[in-house]
Amino acid sequence: MMAVAFAAGVGVLVGAAVLLLLQARTYPVVLGVVMLSYAVNLFLFASGGLRRNAAPVVGSAEVLADPLPQALVLTAIVISFAMTALLVVVAVRAQQAFGDDHVDVSLGEDGDE
Repeated sequence: MMAVAFAAGVGVLVGAAVLLLLQARTYPVVLGVVMLSYAVNLFLFASGGLRRNAAPVVGSAEVLADPLPQALVLTAIVISFAMTALLVVVAVRAQQAFGDDHVDVSLGEDGDE
């Protein structure tokens, strides 16, 4: 039952992230990337198995937690933080340069911007 609720939570996060990623403004896209990274982190964490009372240290309990998904999630947190910081800087700079955060591709007569 817990796995079904967990999977539904990850699905809701992915659905909301995709909805935000399809917006035509930069700030909802940044929020969508953040939500998608949270969903991926939860998915990676769940890939190790959802166990209660599992010890992360060898020798302290009979049931052990898998350390690989935990290491992957820690790495993904660092990468998503750096990517989010970069996206925020690019979005702020684009708004300063163009005066709006709307994503618009205007092509000239010959196909160049």
